[in-house]
Amino acid sequence: MAGTLVANTINTDTGIYSTNNALNGVAKAWVNWDGQTSPNTNIRASYNVSSITYSSTGTWTINFATALSSVNAVCLGTSGYNYLAVSTGDIGACGMLTTSTAWYQNSLGSGSNRNPAVCQFAAFIS
Repeated sequence: MAGTLVANTINTDTGIYSTNNALNGVAKAWVNWDGQTSPNTNIRASYNVSSITYSSTGTWTINFATALSSVNAVCLGTSGYNYLAVSTGDIGACGMLTTSTAWYQNSLGSGSNRNPAVCQFAAFIS
């Protein structure tokens, strides 16, 4: 079955929800990958991410399948050295490079970079 659904509002059991607000509040790209196991770009799950490029220890470029509308997207990054203790002092930082790429860097509180087992990134823009 193919077709197009057009709706200005969606009725839910808690009220009416504007479709414009729903679309603006959804991540336009996200990815979860293993930064520790070679080649450091094993994507576990993603949306609108075509690939990840490993640059150097703790640093990657995220490539979008479809470009975002602007480089002014809000980017969020999290990381953890392993699944058992995700909160191990790793800090995931990120930002937009172009509408088609973003950067991601993992570092320790001491300032040195490392490749964590759990890397996660998301980009939001209206």
